[in-house]
Amino acid sequence: MSDKRFSPSCENNRMPILAVLKEVLIDCTHLLEIGSGTGQHAAYFAPELAHLCWQTSDLTVNHPSIQAWLAHTNATNIRQPLAFQIGLDKWPGQVVDSVYTANTTHIMQPHEAQNMMGLVANNLPSGGVFCQYGPFTVDNAFTSESNLAFNQHLLNEGCGGIRDIDELAGWAKGLSLTEMRPMPANNFMLIWRKP
Repeated sequence: MSDKRFSPSCENNRMPILAVLKEVLIDCTHLLEIGSGTGQHAAYFAPELAHLCWQTSDLTVNHPSIQAWLAHTNATNIRQPLAFQIGLDKWPGQVVDSVYTANTTHIMQPHEAQNMMGLVANNLPSGGVFCQYGPFTVDNAFTSESNLAFNQHLLNEGCGGIRDIDELAGWAKGLSLTEMRPMPANNFMLIWRKP
């Protein structure tokens, strides 16, 4: 059985996400991806963002799939996954000026999401960019009935659930939320910047 896992949602959302990343990461050079998951996003985005050194990271259980996806790309600007679990591992040692995470915040428990926001805020340098993709509530209201149902599913599965954007902003002390880009399938790309 292959280690290479496939996520339909990664396949479906990669084009609109890439369009945003190409725009907002144009001046960045070193990126940390928190929660690389299957590895699909890294394998697709890194070759398209050749000016960036793309560092993957995730729980070690997900590394075989990430490595399998990376093995199918010839990009020289992508790095093998680091073991990084929010709340367990220290922030990776290398200096990065950008962070990307997709569909992780609602999986995390609230204290883990809070921890992630603080870690990113504390470790990005001035001028750094944090791109956070996924479903979020706005003013504590769900943006669609499907997100409401999805949130209940998440809670039933033991996940932390969809977080409110204002809540995240309160946890991200030192970061400014400069854009809330509406994305397909009732998602957002939140663009945070370190002044």
